[in-house]
Amino acid sequence: MHERRKVDLARRGEERAEMFLQSAIEVFLEKGYRQTRLSDIVARAGGSYATLYRAYGDKEGLARAIMERGMNAFDEAQGLLLASDAAPEAALTETALRMVEVILSPVQIVIHRIVIGDGLAFPELRDWYFEHAIRPAERALGEYFRCQQVAGRLCMTCPDVTANRFYMAVFARAIMDSVMGFATPADVPRVREEVRKAVVIFLNGVLPR
Repeated sequence: MHERRKVDLARRGEERAEMFLQSAIEVFLEKGYRQTRLSDIVARAGGSYATLYRAYGDKEGLARAIMERGMNAFDEAQGLLLASDAAPEAALTETALRMVEVILSPVQIVIHRIVIGDGLAFPELRDWYFEHAIRPAERALGEYFRCQQVAGRLCMTCPDVTANRFYMAVFARAIMDSVMGFATPADVPRVREEVRKAVVIFLNGVLPR
């Protein structure tokens, strides 16, 4: 997995690197990844190009650092699911509510706008994110479903396909709305309720009992 360059920036340099990253998130949200120039980020953060280049290399390095930050938050939510002893409906609901807060965070909105909105223009970033974030997340959720199947709590023919369908059923609308600007961090309470209902529909379906 790509990581930010291991360089000795000293405390002041590390603080400046963090300012560059936060400024990049803000500018990417405002202008989009494709339209943003490094000069926009340096002007927002202050500091020198030399420090930015040393810490991140270039604009793609900044984008990957943002992706890593979003991946860490997502991994934490999934780790709690894998460790949960709660019934599937409770465990999946709690995890989904945590994940939707990540999805509608500025960091994750930037990520999804890059990989979905600009994926054709920047296939290296798109493919890197799918390989290091999307596929591992689906594998982890597939393992959860597999364990629940063995325990007799859930019944399915293919846990991995179930994991993919869970993501699409529960999170796809929130992701697309955030990419198009229809959902922001301010919409988290509304989207949490939508996600809660989506989990119920996913587990129970809509056929009459």
